[in-house]
Amino acid sequence: MGILDHVSELFSFDHNHHSKKRRQLQTVEIKVKMDCEGCERRVKKAVKDMKGVNQVEVNPKHNKLTVTGYVEPKKVLKRVRNKTGKHAEFWPYVPYDVVYHPYVAGAYDKKAPPGYVRNVLDDPKVSNLARASSMEERYSTAFSDENPNACTVM
Repeated sequence: MGILDHVSELFSFDHNHHSKKRRQLQTVEIKVKMDCEGCERRVKKAVKDMKGVNQVEVNPKHNKLTVTGYVEPKKVLKRVRNKTGKHAEFWPYVPYDVVYHPYVAGAYDKKAPPGYVRNVLDDPKVSNLARASSMEERYSTAFSDENPNACTVM
């Protein structure tokens, strides 16, 4: 019956299958510099009318725009750039506890909001600096309380 099932699936006329791929619900975070309330309104208005947008949040303190909906991230970024005329980029920051060495030159950013550093895990140039080598980890865990075989010097 395995072969017959396979052949029947090939020649079935099921009309429920759509040739279009359905978009997934996504949250797109974008960094856009907003100086005043007018900038906030302009940035929010640029993406509010896009097809598939469910929610738009603007955080002027962190210069952050968050769009939730069935949208493509590249299209949202392009729309913000074109409609506002401002420089925009995907949100480049992650919480500092995600990065092994958050204060390495490539990860630390003075413009980052408090508690955030640059996302160096995706950047191949800086990721070697932001990750501990196996030798560093071996020496740092030698005296760790979490290591049951650690050396105690007391």
